[in-house]
Amino acid sequence: MRKIMIGQAAENIPSYDLAFLDLEHLAQVEFTSECPDRPVESALLLTKDAGEGWQAASPGEQTIRLVFDQPCTIEHIFLVFDEQQQSRTQEFVLLWLMDKESTYREILRQQYHFSPPDTAREIEHYEVRLHRLKVLELRIIPDISGGDACARLAQLRLA
Repeated sequence: MRKIMIGQAAENIPSYDLAFLDLEHLAQVEFTSECPDRPVESALLLTKDAGEGWQAASPGEQTIRLVFDQPCTIEHIFLVFDEQQQSRTQEFVLLWLMDKESTYREILRQQYHFSPPDTAREIEHYEVRLHRLKVLELRIIPDISGGDACARLAQLRLA
């Protein structure tokens, strides 16, 4: 039985007894920017001491792209976003590219309003059927009103 107490902040993505992919050995990551103290791998690695996640070095739209060495199948995407500092509305888009194709397909587009301290974490779990996946791309617009917020991603897990 999976349990979550209402009103309690989840510290990590819930365990669904899934075998998360070891992205470090299966894919190359491409990204638009990163802060030296919050590199992109800290949001992607499975280790508990991976850090606080990734943060962009500058405001504006950012992209994180996973390019797989071999085509694979993905059935679950977990995302965790944290914003402890400012109110803002973020939009993100998930796209994928099938092996031997050149056109990205949109999986979803979603907006979320952060209003710390009460609404400071967004946790998403999507069930998908992505066969022969070659590239998974996450585009983040950290503040749709054009503010100076930097994009952040606490965790990205695939299974």
